[in-house]
Amino acid sequence: MKTKKTATTLLLMISIFGFSQQKSKIQPKSFSTKDKIITVYTSADSTNLRLSKTDNLTFSDLKQPVETQVCIFVNPDKTYQTFLGIGGAITDASAEVFAKLSQDKQQEFLEAYYSKDKGIGYSLMRTNIHSCDFSSDSYTYIEEGDKDLKTFSIDHDRKYKLPLIKKAIAMAAGKMTFFVSPWSPPAFMKDNASMLKGGKLLPEFYQSWANYYVKFINSYQKEGIPVWGLTIQNEPMAVQKWESCIYTAEEERDFLKNYLGPTLKKAGLGDKKITIWDHNRDLMSQRASTILDDPETSKYVWGIGFHWYENWSGGEMMFENVGKVHEMYPNKNLLFTEGCVEKFDALKYQLWKNGERYGKSMINDFNNGTVGWTDWNILLDENGGPNHVGNFCFSPIHADTKTGELIYTPSYYFIGHFSKFIDKNAKRIGSIASRSQLLTTSFINNDGKVITIVMNQSNKKITYNLCVGTSSSEISILPHAIQTLVY
Repeated sequence: MKTKKTATTLLLMISIFGFSQQKSKIQPKSFSTKDKIITVYTSADSTNLRLSKTDNLTFSDLKQPVETQVCIFVNPDKTYQTFLGIGGAITDASAEVFAKLSQDKQQEFLEAYYSKDKGIGYSLMRTNIHSCDFSSDSYTYIEEGDKDLKTFSIDHDRKYKLPLIKKAIAMAAGKMTFFVSPWSPPAFMKDNASMLKGGKLLPEFYQSWANYYVKFINSYQKEGIPVWGLTIQNEPMAVQKWESCIYTAEEERDFLKNYLGPTLKKAGLGDKKITIWDHNRDLMSQRASTILDDPETSKYVWGIGFHWYENWSGGEMMFENVGKVHEMYPNKNLLFTEGCVEKFDALKYQLWKNGERYGKSMINDFNNGTVGWTDWNILLDENGGPNHVGNFCFSPIHADTKTGELIYTPSYYFIGHFSKFIDKNAKRIGSIASRSQLLTTSFINNDGKVITIVMNQSNKKITYNLCVGTSSSEISILPHAIQTLVY
């Protein structure tokens, strides 16, 4: 009887212990502002402040803000998507310009992007599968007409692109999420017999083109470059004067379902993350619905990629479309795959609104569920190239190849306010502004540090309260400034 009673007591104690353990997992410790110091970093128009440490502040009590107080409300207990990273594309153009720099400037450049301490800590990277507009010419990895890919070789990339990619990954201590995108299949595989000006992939070459991705991924991985994922086609609804290829939503769905997905899986590359669309926010919901509503295709899809060029029509950026797609398909990831300031003009290197375009987009995209954000070229020359069709653009850093100097634009610093401070696997948390002049987003890193970004869109200095629960700190932000608060 006593043995039975002891066993029952022991069982009860184990159950209570197990329940308490389970409860502690369900209810993580709440964030506390006690003894926290807020370190403020600022970049501001018409000043010398560029990712500059401008304040160390503390919290005090503020139980109930009033309507006359401007507030940023942060709720670390409300968590959303997991952060993947921020980075840019290493194109042929970027690699060719990099090769022209002195060794000292190359080192400065690598640290500026890929060092978390000395630079802004990029952790995401994209590159082109054979040529794109930001290449010095059109090229493929096979001889024209070789549908069996017997001549496949990435030797072209060994001169410029592969060395830069390897150096960037090394500077980032190997912590790089690397994905790849094609701009066009080889000319003989298309109905317009050209890599340029749109055209479509001919059905008889669907399998050959799917095999091409496998060859590329395997070739890069043999070089010691782990390929995390791929997009199916860059801008599949744009007929461009450069490398381009058109897929309707149904065509992209069927190519993925019947060819690319099974081919990658059969080749042992089923773990590669496949991103669909890779074009502007305007049509992304139609593309997502067509592909993801088909269960056989959806199983291959990691996420939906998007660009920011939908304002070509004269309208505003369609940030809300990102949020709506996230609501429709909450189990799929959203990835910003490309954006840059178009129409290069050397007189506008330091145009502040170019940087503000980045800040506004990044805050809105993250608040709408985006997990990662990828800029376009990491480096271009003093002409906004090289580019074999004259489509010259801005990048966050330019190199003047005549003087050998690097030119840092506002875009570099705006991106840095996010990438330098938010760590991989951070969680986005609740962050809301009480006034439309301010934009904000917040993340909590795995070490428990909160990162809050605040952007002032107005022409006036604003004093606001950073409110976390019933704690607050009064902070000032200059006109047209962006701040990162670390606490």
